Amino acid sequence: MPDLGSTQLTMLWLSIILGIVHVAIAATGSVAKRGLPWAAGPRDDPPAPPSKVGGRLERASQNFLETFPFFAVAVLVEMASNGNPGLAGIGAMTYFWARVAYLPIYALGLPFIRTLVWTVSVVGIGIVLAACIPGV
Repeated sequence: MPDLGSTQLTMLWLSIILGIVHVAIAATGSVAKRGLPWAAGPRDDPPAPPSKVGGRLERASQNFLETFPFFAVAVLVEMASNGNPGLAGIGAMTYFWARVAYLPIYALGLPFIRTLVWTVSVVGIGIVLAACIPGV
């Protein structure tokens, strides 16, 4: 039976909260630039472009939503496979903390550091997957 108090499951639920934070911050930036009537309305007309930072926040949120499903499934596969929980925990923490760092780094517009941090998060997913391999 999987350990429901495991590091990887803790990082998974913390990542869900982080995803909600991403969406909320991006929405706040969007509403600040485009206005509440636009946000509350049917959005039939094309929106005004976001501010630079608002656009970065929207893209960071979208990027999180692109990687999170892979992370979530990797954690669930590892839990089901009775893989190496220590290694999976390291991978899960790597993913989570890289994603925490990614949001402010992207908002600040730091291009090479942003790419490096994104790469670290993907490596974290790879570590979780490696933990599924028997004998690893």
